[in-house]
Amino acid sequence: MSRFLRPGYQGLDAYTPGEQPQVKDLIKLNTNESPYPPSPLAVAAVDKQALEDARLYCDIGATALRRAIGAHLGVDPDWVIPGNGSDEILSWLFLAYGQNGAAFADVTYGFYRVWAALFGVDARIIPLEADFSLNPAAYMGDDRLVVLANPNAPTGLWLELSQVEAIVQANPHQVVVVDEAYVDFGGQSAARLTQTYSNLVVVQTFSKSRSLAGARLGFAVACPELIQDLGKMKFSLNPYNVNSLTQRMGAAAMADEAYFEQCVNRIVLSRDWTREQLLALGFQVLPSRTNFLFASPPDGGGAAYQQALRRQNILVRHFPGQRTAPFVRISIGTQAQMEQLMKVTKEMY
Repeated sequence: MSRFLRPGYQGLDAYTPGEQPQVKDLIKLNTNESPYPPSPLAVAAVDKQALEDARLYCDIGATALRRAIGAHLGVDPDWVIPGNGSDEILSWLFLAYGQNGAAFADVTYGFYRVWAALFGVDARIIPLEADFSLNPAAYMGDDRLVVLANPNAPTGLWLELSQVEAIVQANPHQVVVVDEAYVDFGGQSAARLTQTYSNLVVVQTFSKSRSLAGARLGFAVACPELIQDLGKMKFSLNPYNVNSLTQRMGAAAMADEAYFEQCVNRIVLSRDWTREQLLALGFQVLPSRTNFLFASPPDGGGAAYQQALRRQNILVRHFPGQRTAPFVRISIGTQAQMEQLMKVTKEMY
């Protein structure tokens, strides 16, 4: 750390991303990426002309991309704003609406704490229940920005749509953010509720179910007034935030419903198969509507299990917090990868 860094940032605990080792022959189940390639239509969209046009600035309004997202969700494009991954949009939300503080769970996406600290947003950390479920009543009637990951990470648990709506209804004077990074794997999207509630922002990503983690693309859905607010954040920070190649890939991927459904269904089948296998070995495995499982081995030794798998060239993620230490988060890979995971695991337990 240099002597020039602002004093307020010197003690900042930055977000710790999952490992991205550049090593061959690893089974990489630690960062919730899709094990399947992007849509063939998305790959084809980056043609020779698109590459030549990369010399030009991208469409600052992401017109074709917003139209594709709007068509998929059944909303007008004016209700959509893309971002450089959903992380960028979520950071805008803390910056734009965190003046009275923010409320989010103790076990959830780790970046929420980082943004709160970075932007000076007072954070009210609300503990999950003993079973890792989220109590909606704890988020009602607060004057803070409410941020819900639904389904939640790293637990994989979810709120029903009626529960989300109740939280939105109970906080009419502040924005409620529903981070739906994993909703396509079995959750219920709150996107349609944005047509009814002017204080709701729904955020999704192309990183998981649409296999574009490396392209960095996410989007928010909200009423036009909130979208205008987020546009002000965008134009104050990075107007050309979604590059032209990503815009083309994203529009094509969103339009390829058949490929999307095929990949999601394969992941869900492998997820449910893996959960049954782990339960049979005595693991505690939370129910999941995501592309990962939150699992604790029979002896509760999450860190030891992670290290043992690593020695077998299988990466999973361990979160060392007090409540999460017994668990690992296992991203769902191909069926062959999950079978190898189970083969190695059965030799341990």
